[in-house]
Amino acid sequence: MSSLPRPALDPELDALLTGMPLVPEITPRILADLRGIPAPPVEPLLRGRTVERRDVTVPGSGGAPIPMTVLTPAGAAPGAPCVYWMHGGGMIMGDRFSQLDIPLEWLDRLGAVVVTVGYRLAPEAGGATPVEDCYEGLRWVAGHAAELGIDPGRVVVAGASAGGGLAAGVTLMARDRGAPAIAAQVLICPMLDHRNSTTSSRQYAGEPGVWTRETNAFAWNAVLGGLAGDDVPAYVSPARADDLSGLPPTYVDAGSAEVFRDEDVEYATRIWAAGGQAELHVWAGGCHGFDALFPGAALSAAARRTRTGWLARTLDRLAGA
Repeated sequence: MSSLPRPALDPELDALLTGMPLVPEITPRILADLRGIPAPPVEPLLRGRTVERRDVTVPGSGGAPIPMTVLTPAGAAPGAPCVYWMHGGGMIMGDRFSQLDIPLEWLDRLGAVVVTVGYRLAPEAGGATPVEDCYEGLRWVAGHAAELGIDPGRVVVAGASAGGGLAAGVTLMARDRGAPAIAAQVLICPMLDHRNSTTSSRQYAGEPGVWTRETNAFAWNAVLGGLAGDDVPAYVSPARADDLSGLPPTYVDAGSAEVFRDEDVEYATRIWAAGGQAELHVWAGGCHGFDALFPGAALSAAARRTRTGWLARTLDRLAGA
């Protein structure tokens, strides 16, 4: 068990976590078992929503086929905002429908077209492959904006956990390569720093948890293989980026009781230091991914409401620009 004191978990989340099979560390065997569990079908999420679904395959990094799904509010007028969604799972598990209820709320409330990308996973496809896949998917979205009925000036990248890290990496990549245009980034408890050395990382070590320091090390090792130090690209581990200037408006949130808390706070702080616009929320008592795991909890409802409000205001400003 970590010898460091920890912020207390929110009591409601603490009770809910007792029903989860938590482990101190994901191992290759546990990863194989987790990948073997059938993913929940997406159809129940879409049932009751007036949504048009289109599945496409686009060329990812190196031309490999990458599945994507476009979800459009039925009857949407041309010029809708777009949310480009990257799923969580440490870049080692999950699929393009993971945590999809989060952006579907923005489809419902903000009329956003949601595009979700099935990037390749580590260790089978490590290094920069996942983030390059996501970038190529975003390029496809930008290149098909008129066909998709979206406003190319209101494309938001978003993701949770590893997906938040990928969203940050894609945003850096688009800035440095000059395209596509990204209007805002929503980084939900993002996985930003392979060094895994912050105080919060050390606090959540040595015992079972949703995402522990040991599991984080396992995932990063799967992604990076033999890469270390200066060989790790900043697009893969965005906390390594020397320059965080020139980024679009950014929303960052995390729980106080999780591994990624400190790296997420630091990322927002560095955006401010570079003169950028960021909104940061650290939810007291939140474990990693709390609002994805337990959307009905009071803290989760507050986090989702606040995040959606920020996105609504941001999109409204862009529409009036």
